[in-house]
Amino acid sequence: MQRGSGILLHITSLPGDFGIGDLGHGAYAFIDFLAGARQGYWQFLPTGPTSQAFDNSPYMSLSAFAGNPLLIDLHDLVGCGWLADHDLADKPAFSEYLVEFSRVIPYKQALLKKAFENFKGQLAGNKRAEEFRTFCDQESWLDDYALYMSIREEQDLKAWHEWPDPVARRDAASLAECRRRLADSVLYYMFEQFCFYSQWEKLHDYARRKRVSLIGDLPIYVGIDSADVWAHQDIFWLNRKTLAPSHVAGVPPDYFSETGQRWGNPLYQWLGTGKKPNSNLYSWWRQRFEQTFRYTDIVRIDHFRGFDSYWEIPAHHETAVNGRWRKGPGKAFFKYMKKEIKKMPIIAEDLGIITPSVEKLRDELGYPGMKILQFAFDSDETNAYLPHNFTTTNCVVYSGTHDNNTTLGWYLGEASGAARERIRKYAGTFDGGSIHREFIRLAFSSVADLAIIPLQDLLGFGEDCRMNLPSTSKGNWRWRCAPRFLSDAVCYNLRNETIFYNRACPETTNQGENQR
Repeated sequence: MQRGSGILLHITSLPGDFGIGDLGHGAYAFIDFLAGARQGYWQFLPTGPTSQAFDNSPYMSLSAFAGNPLLIDLHDLVGCGWLADHDLADKPAFSEYLVEFSRVIPYKQALLKKAFENFKGQLAGNKRAEEFRTFCDQESWLDDYALYMSIREEQDLKAWHEWPDPVARRDAASLAECRRRLADSVLYYMFEQFCFYSQWEKLHDYARRKRVSLIGDLPIYVGIDSADVWAHQDIFWLNRKTLAPSHVAGVPPDYFSETGQRWGNPLYQWLGTGKKPNSNLYSWWRQRFEQTFRYTDIVRIDHFRGFDSYWEIPAHHETAVNGRWRKGPGKAFFKYMKKEIKKMPIIAEDLGIITPSVEKLRDELGYPGMKILQFAFDSDETNAYLPHNFTTTNCVVYSGTHDNNTTLGWYLGEASGAARERIRKYAGTFDGGSIHREFIRLAFSSVADLAIIPLQDLLGFGEDCRMNLPSTSKGNWRWRCAPRFLSDAVCYNLRNETIFYNRACPETTNQGENQR
């Protein structure tokens, strides 16, 4: 990883015409913004399909492989001939500043269904129909996903372990009957994924031409209500009578929460028969990594420490306090994956309770860890997150992450008086209103190979623009950036800072072309 910098912005937070950021004009314009500011990286959150039952959290996806249909660009479907301009004319007055999921979801779903009906009429042999069939043949996960989504819809969105028992347990005859009965619905969910990945490939190609690398986010765990757990029950710890998890994932009490975080995800059966690695689980992970690296250039593994050891919480407990540490698969797992996949550029999310064993695993694998400046001032001068204590260039420095408050919101509302005093001394500033600019300077001037700044911090936004508050289950993942904030002046200033601190990406010769 060469010395560089980039911006953290989830795709849903992009400006856009339909109440949520998507893979359309707003994404291309943001890549142009990054290229104009000489940024080499765009980091975003997981892009899988979300569920209203989990407040549309990208970390509780319905699939580890599928893309979120809410991110599909409707304008592109007009270009394909599956929607007409007048279909998009009568839209609600969506907020520029928030994703109103309760309004966005039914609006986009109705138009995607309409596009599908028009698409079906073209299945007789045109080029896109052939591309669709090739896509369906190549994506081994797609059949299970489309069937899962179809049954889930038929079952009024109940979790799969609450479905009729033969279907939940994947009885072959029952599944065959479901495929026959729900054939049209299955085809629709395949169509959604075809649209998503067709658009994603175009966007990824555009980013490459602009010399912007895409940094994806891969949660270590998947949601219990997901196609993955339903289709691969043998690789998760489930109660074989109820099919619900016996123990769930999370983390013990830490900086973010006094009671820890009870995520609720099912845990993996890392060992199979004879205490050997679970070959089915390893195969599933290999496919997951392969899928991820096809569509991103680098991936941040969320909760990397879980590969060394993970916090196991009894499923009936309401908090994460009474869990226990269990040994993870360790270095052997990644050695196997590297042998199978070869190139695996990974950023290890190594925050929270980190032991020497976790640090050893990260360093032996050569993965850069994360340095968070908001964590740097709550102790003394030996704090590992202070830039003068970075012991390697092989790390990624952030002002904050999606789980943090914005830097301005944190400084004004969360930082202790002692922390604020240390910040003012360290940054040489007495103006708390400019703390976001000082943190950008500290990150860019550090020895870290990569500096990533959340867009909220680049723009100096306050607490009302926070993306997520850990351990809360409502009201997160909604912030959006209005287009006027991505101004030429912001781009110019970021460009100058980037050049000054020797983080500038090579300039492209086609700035602003925004070719689709």
